Amino acid sequence: MRHRKHTFKVGRDSSHRRCLIANLLKDLVLHERIETTVPKAKELRRYADRLITLAKKHTLASQRRAKAMMMIRFNPLTSKEKRKAKEGNTAAYNSDRLALGKLFDQLGKRFLNRQGGYTRIIKKELRIGDHASKCIIEYLKPEENKA
Repeated sequence: MRHRKHTFKVGRDSSHRRCLIANLLKDLVLHERIETTVPKAKELRRYADRLITLAKKHTLASQRRAKAMMMIRFNPLTSKEKRKAKEGNTAAYNSDRLALGKLFDQLGKRFLNRQGGYTRIIKKELRIGDHASKCIIEYLKPEENKA
């Protein structure tokens, strides 16, 4: 019996689902707003809110847990990439590095006084090809945090 098992499987096996959630999390942190289907967004919301809770703590352990949730693996930069990064060209960085920095520097501080409910799901029209229900999931803006 599956009583009290909340995980929605999104039609994938566990490793594929974990990678899907990690990629959606990274995009959501970087862009603060993504468009996806409603079931994926509802499952993503659980993990996105947990990420913000980790970012608010801002400890080494929370940084490591956030890295694990977003499946971030740091590859060392080559000498050419190091040179470009030193000059200020952030294109040399992997987007994963930027996502982790943005999570702890901007998003964690933005929601410091809020006790949950960091994301919003806005439903859109149905997708033309397969009639899937689409939506936009986004982090709340700073002016909406004062509620």
